[in-house]
Amino acid sequence: MMDVTKTYIEQKIEKLIDAFCDILYLDDTIFMENMKDNSLANDDLSKYQYWEWPQGVGLYGIWKIFEQTKEVKYLDLLTKYYDRQLEKGFPALNVNTVAPFLALSFLAEYTGEEKYMKPCKASAKWILEHFPRTKDAGFQHMTSDTVNDQELWDDTLFMTVLFLANMGRILDQKVYVDEAQYQFLLHIKYLQDKETGLFYHGWTFNGNNNFTEVFWGRGNCWITMVIPEFLSMVDCDASIKRYLKQTLINQVASLKEHQNPNGMWHTIVDDKTSYVESSATCGFAYGILRALEMDLIEPSNLELAERALEPILDYIDDDGVVNQVSYGTAMGRDSKDFYKNIELKPMPYGQALAILFLFEWQKKE
Repeated sequence: MMDVTKTYIEQKIEKLIDAFCDILYLDDTIFMENMKDNSLANDDLSKYQYWEWPQGVGLYGIWKIFEQTKEVKYLDLLTKYYDRQLEKGFPALNVNTVAPFLALSFLAEYTGEEKYMKPCKASAKWILEHFPRTKDAGFQHMTSDTVNDQELWDDTLFMTVLFLANMGRILDQKVYVDEAQYQFLLHIKYLQDKETGLFYHGWTFNGNNNFTEVFWGRGNCWITMVIPEFLSMVDCDASIKRYLKQTLINQVASLKEHQNPNGMWHTIVDDKTSYVESSATCGFAYGILRALEMDLIEPSNLELAERALEPILDYIDDDGVVNQVSYGTAMGRDSKDFYKNIELKPMPYGQALAILFLFEWQKKE
């Protein structure tokens, strides 16, 4: 294990954040070109340009840093981003365009600014009343360009359900929290493998199967992260808290079994022929550290995060850019090899997950 000082970690975090500011507004030409022909809402495409799930995850990371440090530069970054979008307007709601509202809901609560809270209230209400549903009333994983009829994906809990839960807390709306709890239970029912404790990327009620039955790395890391985030956010029913805790224990036990000797995790968790992947590794390490902080898992699991530290630091280049991050990943419907061929490139969520991991690591020192 390399000797990593607190100062060294602080320097890495600063570089990560500086690079994040550029990547946040980096044009995703692949996504925007696809939207020209496949946008479901047929609204103004410029509204989607920097308002999707990659930015949503990234901004949540910045909010968490501001929440801990209260440094004005992080607040300024958030207000500048959201003020820009308020001027442009918001795209149609779906799983992915809900994601940036999570950090906005915290910002609205902190500042007391109605201009920030108003769109959060409207979005939460729309989710509860109008979000497309699958059989068993699950949130269908509709995105900006794909209906995904009757499909549940593990991403949805982090991208949409966490925001709804937070608005339930902020507004004291029990109906939002109850819905969030139900979505957790339903997604676990259909996505967690009973033998391994790992999560499949998706489930379709059109055929009642888990597609290629792949344990996708980043999809699993959303679960590792979202359970402690959710439990720290709202006051769950005791039985549901117990159930979510056990779900996480089972998943982490399997993550321990499949961690690569170099400390990373593979983009297909149980397939060592797939490449190791930075965003999933950071998400797993962050979720594990948060779970340890909340006494959700055994202290011995700290070694999993410890082993991930050195390789992640090595993947952060001199400009603060996180490498070995897989691009946004649709459902692999025909072959597990689909996941092995996803392009590697810097993304806002890669930056954010590394920031969250290193910041959480720094807290324990």
